[in-house]
Amino acid sequence: MMLKPAMYQIISKKDSYYKFVVAVAKRAREISDEIDEQKIVCEEKPVKMAVDEFAKGKCRADFSQL
Repeated sequence: MMLKPAMYQIISKKDSYYKFVVAVAKRAREISDEIDEQKIVCEEKPVKMAVDEFAKGKCRADFSQL
């Protein structure tokens, strides 16, 4: 299953796809931990939620830190 929007629509050409994927994975883990702590049942998967946050600009990857 492909996630929408695509990576190339979220990050610029000069940024690394690998680093973006790592940033999304880290954010997805944070979301998963928050869901577990609050004992919430979610319909969406944490990875999809993380990608949506990056696409909407709620979360930004610091590519120099990865």
